[in-house]
Amino acid sequence: MMYPVRESIRQILSELPQDVKLVAVSKFHPNEYIEAAYQEGQRIFGESREQELAKKVESLPKDIQWHFIGHLQTNKVKYIAPYISMIEAVDSLKLLKEIDKQAAKCGRKIDVLLELHLAKEETKSGFDLDECRELLARGEWKQLQNIQIRGLMMMASFVDDESQIRKEMMQAADFFDEVKAQYFQDDPLFNERSWGMSHDYKIAIECHSTMVRIGTSIFGPRVY
Repeated sequence: MMYPVRESIRQILSELPQDVKLVAVSKFHPNEYIEAAYQEGQRIFGESREQELAKKVESLPKDIQWHFIGHLQTNKVKYIAPYISMIEAVDSLKLLKEIDKQAAKCGRKIDVLLELHLAKEETKSGFDLDECRELLARGEWKQLQNIQIRGLMMMASFVDDESQIRKEMMQAADFFDEVKAQYFQDDPLFNERSWGMSHDYKIAIECHSTMVRIGTSIFGPRVY
């Protein structure tokens, strides 16, 4: 399987514009697959289970940037705070405050993305647009010195209808422009738009994504 991993990641990296980063979603896949992608130059990997991630961090190259991409419980933040590069799915002020607290204990500043819920499925978490507006307007986040809000993330509806996927992604892109202008105009680090997965990343690139999260197209079906 390692050889197909190297072929597929090479193919995807060649397709992505220079300004779009690849988060290789390595959750449920063994170290050998990650090492194969690493040998092709990939450095950003996405995980969503704290215990699995801890084992990988211990045994894989230290220059890997680990992104936590799943729903994160506040009581798990302390375990990943020492080493996580980015927490992509912040869906509450409570979680934002906990990340800030644990980052301070580690003497770090942790990058985060605010998660939007625009899809039709109820199972997805995140802020709707008004909730996100309210969070930003209240301004408590400005007091948090150990987090850096880098941008927004979202998952489009898991459907075949490309027009619906495109509509949701463009809604997120327009909202990014809105909050950038209102709250982050002077912050060059607020610059990430994380949307697009294996089935829709090509649409995401057209919809101003700067970061795509691709797993199955690189690593194949989950191994465990």
